[in-house]
Amino acid sequence: MNPLRKRIGVLGGGQLGRMLLEESARFHVHYNILEASEDCPCYTMANQFICGSLMDATKIRELAAISDVLTYEIEHVNTEALIQLEAEGKQIIPSPRILQLIQDKGLQKEFYQKNNIPSGKFFLANNKGEWARFIPLLGSDKFVAKTRKGGYDGKGVAILNSQEILSDPTLIPFDVPCVLEEFIACEKELAVIVARDIAGNIVSFPSIEMEFDPTANLVTVLLSPARIGSVLEEKAEEIARNLVQALNGPGLFAVELFLAKDGEIYVNEVAPRPHNSGHHTIEACYTSQYEQLLRILLDLPLGHTDLVQCAGMVNLLGAEDFSGKYYLENLDKVSKLPGVYVHLYGKTESKPKRKMGHVSILAPNLEEVIEKANYINKVLQFKAEK
Repeated sequence: MNPLRKRIGVLGGGQLGRMLLEESARFHVHYNILEASEDCPCYTMANQFICGSLMDATKIRELAAISDVLTYEIEHVNTEALIQLEAEGKQIIPSPRILQLIQDKGLQKEFYQKNNIPSGKFFLANNKGEWARFIPLLGSDKFVAKTRKGGYDGKGVAILNSQEILSDPTLIPFDVPCVLEEFIACEKELAVIVARDIAGNIVSFPSIEMEFDPTANLVTVLLSPARIGSVLEEKAEEIARNLVQALNGPGLFAVELFLAKDGEIYVNEVAPRPHNSGHHTIEACYTSQYEQLLRILLDLPLGHTDLVQCAGMVNLLGAEDFSGKYYLENLDKVSKLPGVYVHLYGKTESKPKRKMGHVSILAPNLEEVIEKANYINKVLQFKAEK
């Protein structure tokens, strides 16, 4: 088949899907989208739009019937339906086998352990009653609790004091199966985006250093390359590539890592799709993470991943003090800056901490990137429409 005649079906119509469609426009690729509401970032850009739940097997089959290959821009989809379609011969990238593993944080941690991928000590607690047995075995004053399924963007995650929980079990925040992890004293949080094509070739993007909103647990600012030096850069890349090699299937994967204060690097989680930590690649790399996924879906050669310049990204989050129609204050001031690219996701309403867009930044050095990022964070704000 002519790769440019391939019809791509995407489960999910959010901003990640929108950026995939935007990057694919110059290839004139046909996209079909499945999403629960027409009020989504992808709606106006899709060739065909199916309105329906990402858990609805009938709607997923409807999407598959008009698509040559399927992918997804969010993990919360019906994997059983996708596994059945794959068994019937439908090409799905990444494989729902991989997605099923990643949907369950407990299975993820066991996978790292089995494949010698460095990750923190953990125990799997099926209910609240098992916490008291496992917390002392973690050996840390603080620990991290994650619900095994359904968590995203900081939801379903809690950093807790070990002694407080042991003294008062009523403080346990989740009564579902959880992963209890040791708390790793972290110097930096990192990400490495890795692409694997259908033939098994693997490339990775330069390391990314992330800063997070302490309450919403969302990325606020990122820098690339990460300020970690060449030895740690190579180590992070090797760990990320080994993980993707072990997953044994094509796709684009964002590997989130902890650089501990003792210099060790541990895998936190992996996302089987384009990721917030790779938005800067649209302008900053010879091939963006979105074009890289498109190349994999079309079975074209993987693209070159080097940075054109040092880069950063500022996440544009909805203001804390209102929900509703909005305008972007000081867009004119930010637009005057060289090497600055504003991306808005087409969301009709702003909500507190909602991902509304991002700003990519290019500069000859990271000092200048940081200076621009600080300025953008200070002046560019969502305000209620008057």
